[in-house]
Amino acid sequence: MDVLDRADLPFPESLPGFQRLFPDDAACATYLERSRWPDGFVCPHCGVVGSPFRFENRPGILRCRACRKNTGLTVGTVMERSHIPLSTWFWAAYLVSSQTPGLSAVQFQRQLGLSRYETAFGILHKLRAAMVRPDQDRIGGHPDQHVEVDETWVGGRTRGEGRGVHHKVLVAAAVEVRHREPGTAQDNRRDGRYAGRVRLAIAADRSAEALGGFVKSAVELGTLVITDDWSGYGGLRKDGYDHHAIAQCGDPEVPEEFLPIVHLVFSNLKSWINGIHHGVSAKHLQAYLNEFTFRFNRRFYPFNAFRSLLGIAGDATAPTKTELYSGEWRHPKCSGYGR
Repeated sequence: MDVLDRADLPFPESLPGFQRLFPDDAACATYLERSRWPDGFVCPHCGVVGSPFRFENRPGILRCRACRKNTGLTVGTVMERSHIPLSTWFWAAYLVSSQTPGLSAVQFQRQLGLSRYETAFGILHKLRAAMVRPDQDRIGGHPDQHVEVDETWVGGRTRGEGRGVHHKVLVAAAVEVRHREPGTAQDNRRDGRYAGRVRLAIAADRSAEALGGFVKSAVELGTLVITDDWSGYGGLRKDGYDHHAIAQCGDPEVPEEFLPIVHLVFSNLKSWINGIHHGVSAKHLQAYLNEFTFRFNRRFYPFNAFRSLLGIAGDATAPTKTELYSGEWRHPKCSGYGR
């Protein structure tokens, strides 16, 4: 669950503030308990609500006063079955959610002094699994806004395998377009338009089934949707959208005029992947799209995103090491698209 409206959960706005709030694992355990059970601890064994027994040397264990059974604080979260200290998990959640460009596993390993790259890689991927709310709503639905939809290829060039061969992955995007108040400092940029919420997902191909399915999973019915004139979007009006298709006619200035925001998102996404991660594998690309989406949609309150991430992580399923490295794990997509 997203906990942006939880006034009882403070969030650190600086590194010294983080250290004051979470000096040890016990402080992290107290915060996580309040995040998971805002109305008081509920025993999963007997259902009794009340303050449990706590152990100073085992902050991750809560014992019900009624049935005397133990409950692991991280059970049912992305931290379940982890031997990594809670403080390390909290540092990871804070760094990945509050820093504008995020951080790579190599950077995370170096900053926290972890001995193995695989540990840092696993922690970050488990947190990325918590960056998509199970009850995620669809964007759009406002009469004074519209949504731009487009797709792009993500990946590097392939050499020596023949003309036209590549290993790029098709990514579809839907972006809310909002308008700044007249008279503000930036209202002359792109005619005052700026990006609201974004949805990103890997698409199987450019067919009407794949692209139309993405739009239906990401955008509210009845929304004004602007796309190019590719045939894959031809059925959107029949699906219940106010669809406007823009014919490019080979003119590169047409997309910049009618689809500037979604192209800006694509540019930022590719710069982020290449600049921070230096490329990512196709089987994990959706996880990085989820991370980009999570931080982009919370860019106006990055520190608040920390407690939001912990709130979602408290009720999310994360991949095991075997699932992650074998490719069996399917990273979540917006509103269950393609699942």
